[in-house]
Amino acid sequence: MVVRAVRGAVQLERDEAGHMDEQVGALLTAILERNSLTTDDLISIWFTATPDLHSDFPAAAARKLGIVDVPLICAQELDIEGAMPRVVRVLAHIESDRPRADIAHVYLGAAAALRKDIAQ
Repeated sequence: MVVRAVRGAVQLERDEAGHMDEQVGALLTAILERNSLTTDDLISIWFTATPDLHSDFPAAAARKLGIVDVPLICAQELDIEGAMPRVVRVLAHIESDRPRADIAHVYLGAAAALRKDIAQ
């Protein structure tokens, strides 16, 4: 097995804990499914959230999905003028035999505009 990194992001419609859980949960589920991963393949996950998100920690959504024995950390994204609002980003470190070019990075909804070069 090789260590790989998977990127992803989702833009929330509103800053509410339940909505964050739903959207971040959908993002993590899509990352796992599109890369044929299980939680045992996860090494760690970094979450960042734009400064306008205050309702909950994105990592809480991962715990609710059953990702309980994987190190998770949350941080605030840079506050850049003109940046897309209400965005949660993910950087997951995984164990996978897939070549780097075959890793599916997942950008849901409007967040697909963030990385048109790698969004699948």
